[in-house]
Amino acid sequence: MGLDLSVDVGNLIIKNPIMTASGTFGYGEEFAPFVDLVTLGGIVVKGISLEPRPGNPPPRIVETEAGMLNAIGLQNVGVDKFISAKIPMLKALKTTIVVNILGDSIEDYAEIARRLDPYDDIQAVEVNISCPNVKKGGAAFGTVPEIAAKVTRTVKDNTSKPVMIKLSPNVTDITAMAHAVEDAGADSISLINTLIGMAIDVKTRKPILANVIGGLSGPAIKPVALRMVYQVANAVKIPVIGIGGITTLDDVLQFLIAGATAVQIGTANFINPAVSGDLVKELEVYLDENSCTLQELIGSIHYS
Repeated sequence: MGLDLSVDVGNLIIKNPIMTASGTFGYGEEFAPFVDLVTLGGIVVKGISLEPRPGNPPPRIVETEAGMLNAIGLQNVGVDKFISAKIPMLKALKTTIVVNILGDSIEDYAEIARRLDPYDDIQAVEVNISCPNVKKGGAAFGTVPEIAAKVTRTVKDNTSKPVMIKLSPNVTDITAMAHAVEDAGADSISLINTLIGMAIDVKTRKPILANVIGGLSGPAIKPVALRMVYQVANAVKIPVIGIGGITTLDDVLQFLIAGATAVQIGTANFINPAVSGDLVKELEVYLDENSCTLQELIGSIHYS
């Protein structure tokens, strides 16, 4: 069919709007046996911190009625090991690579961005601001507009790469957060990160997760994610990437119609490791059969 599916997600041109979500696709190579990674719009690798993190003790994943709770604890190899051991592998994948970064302090974000900046095989950084700010009593960076803006400016000052800010849904006004990071220089916004939840074993009357509280993802959060993407896409001028419970082509279409320029596939990867590649093909077929371009679809919601 040869349709042009490329989109600009804030100074980053990707070949199609189907990306993978951080924390659900490892470092990319783990899914190579299941999906042709070259066909994807982009891979967002799992979050990278300044120092290695072992993560939380098990149990740290719980299946829910329409998704999953996770309290992995941002387990990762740390930025130095990522540079030495993972970047050479990522180069061989021949697709757009976005690195999700996280920190306990604003200084952490700055240092990670600075260390990653020289590597051309990384095309952009996605900033996870759902992390607790240990210097400010543990409140997440992504719940206070002024602090989110400060993180955004700091990362922008320490990288030449496009900066994507990943918003937390656990706020009162998502548009206030979006405006704050846009004004601070974000090139694009991705949302949503997980909702906060928990599960209890009624036999033992104990929390099932060792960490007690975890992040809820999967189809259960899609209506919330879709609403927030719609609100943010109508509030800011920079591109929005939709995340949250996307499993089928219909889900992808809903997010695009709501105003998302691209989407990220997360929990669905655990159900069907090939789903991201499948959705690329299905989207191309849909556009061809409906004589519609991608740009005509994005933000095309009707009210009457």
